[in-house]
Amino acid sequence: MKEFDYIVVGAGSAGCVLANRLSADQNNRVLLIEAGSTDWNPLIHMPAGLAKLVGIKSINWGYDTAPEPQLNNRRLYWPRGKVLGGSSSINAMCYCRGHRKDYDLWESMGNPGWGSKDVLPYFMKSENNQRLQNEFHSGDGLLWVSDHIYTNPLSDVFLAAAEEVGYDRTDDFNGLRQRGFGYYQVTQKNGQRHSTAQAFLKPAKKRDNLTVWTKTMAEQVILTGKKATGLRVRKGGQSMAVKATKEVILSGGAINSPQLLMLSGIGQADELAVHGIDCVHELPGVGKNLQDHLDVCLVQRCTQKITYDTVSEVLSGLKYYLFKEGPGTSNVAEAGGFWQSPQAQDDRPDLQFHFVPAMLDDHGRNRLKGSGYTLHMCVLRPESRGQITLKSTDPAEHPQIEANYLSAEQDLQLMIEGFKIQRRIFGAGSFDPFRDEEIFPGSEVQTDEQITEFIRNKAESIYHPIGTCKMGSDDMAVVDHNLQVHGIEGLRVVDASAMPTLVSGNTNAPTIMMAEKISDVILGESH
Repeated sequence: MKEFDYIVVGAGSAGCVLANRLSADQNNRVLLIEAGSTDWNPLIHMPAGLAKLVGIKSINWGYDTAPEPQLNNRRLYWPRGKVLGGSSSINAMCYCRGHRKDYDLWESMGNPGWGSKDVLPYFMKSENNQRLQNEFHSGDGLLWVSDHIYTNPLSDVFLAAAEEVGYDRTDDFNGLRQRGFGYYQVTQKNGQRHSTAQAFLKPAKKRDNLTVWTKTMAEQVILTGKKATGLRVRKGGQSMAVKATKEVILSGGAINSPQLLMLSGIGQADELAVHGIDCVHELPGVGKNLQDHLDVCLVQRCTQKITYDTVSEVLSGLKYYLFKEGPGTSNVAEAGGFWQSPQAQDDRPDLQFHFVPAMLDDHGRNRLKGSGYTLHMCVLRPESRGQITLKSTDPAEHPQIEANYLSAEQDLQLMIEGFKIQRRIFGAGSFDPFRDEEIFPGSEVQTDEQITEFIRNKAESIYHPIGTCKMGSDDMAVVDHNLQVHGIEGLRVVDASAMPTLVSGNTNAPTIMMAEKISDVILGESH
């Protein structure tokens, strides 16, 4: 049987960081396994290629939720990266850390060492910021964080419109104050996507103590009593066991990590019994506490042909591949903002906006004719909670995803307030030279009841599922503050599933931070 010190399951945003940091110690033999393939597809590396990635089955798990009761029983599409780099290889590359109070909340929930002062050094450790070096930003890390090389003229119009109707401008969402509207910084290096596979895994691959297996599906954590001693995997059509002398680390994300725990007999006993799985260790929180950002798009037709709907893909592609410049370098969601609704409890923004100088419907899968622009809005700290459960004992079968969106009434009220802000910005004078008819929901939608129905019919995930293996010390916690699975030796979960609550922003940078922090914990323990 092949033997390693550490087995990391999932070469995504957290897994690539762990593989790099743990293998930096030559004494550690590290195996990184990934169900998907290598990140060879050129669309991954061209930032604007993300519009196409959403539909490529070979690099995307392509999950769907169960019918969502509060969204007129629609099944919502959940793309997740199935490739080296995971979702950092298919996301919109926005570098957002959330609000400092998010982390102070984590600490107050029984997670010492996760307060805002504790996590800031780990955000800075990974960051190589091309514009900002100060008390919040570093230029020394492996992950490039850059300003856009190219932005669409309408992104400037959007920011002018936000200011015109009374919203502040900011040049850094990750500095002293999150609130305001501005340009997102992106995880790009010289106009190309800088996924965790490029930033962390690529430089570590030459180490002879790091082994990377792609197209390898984790089937089960091997437990000897209450200790994780290895992993059963399917590689090249064969099922085989691999031994871990120190730890098995799950970094499969908010869907795959709880699924693998349950397949391994760790979870709620009566739920496992339904599938004939013996409960080796009862942890009722596995798969529970699911949270995600629900997003709604206001789409407006444009009178001028300056949006990305009208750009020549051939010319943009040529410009990109020859010079790494032009629209091909855009993450499409170039500008945005964070703001408080009238119901905000404190000074933390509770709404986030992403502006797209193109018409967007159904994750870009439904191409609308003509030219237009879109404003995304999501509620940052929803109270609704869902769950992940097994459909079968087959690791390749997608689990059941019940996001339970809008099951908390307050979430819906906040979305209505956020929608009114979307309309206010698009109604500003700055947009007068460009504004044509409103496509979604249409100008006839005016009352709160009509807006509610629009949200129920059109809202979608903006791809930030977390919480299904939450850290903490209460009965529903799955891991402790060092992300070790409660009651099981040698087993950790290091990914967004361990977040106890959603952060106020995109989840990629926080996931990378978590892996940086726990790598330090592991290396500290091993010496």
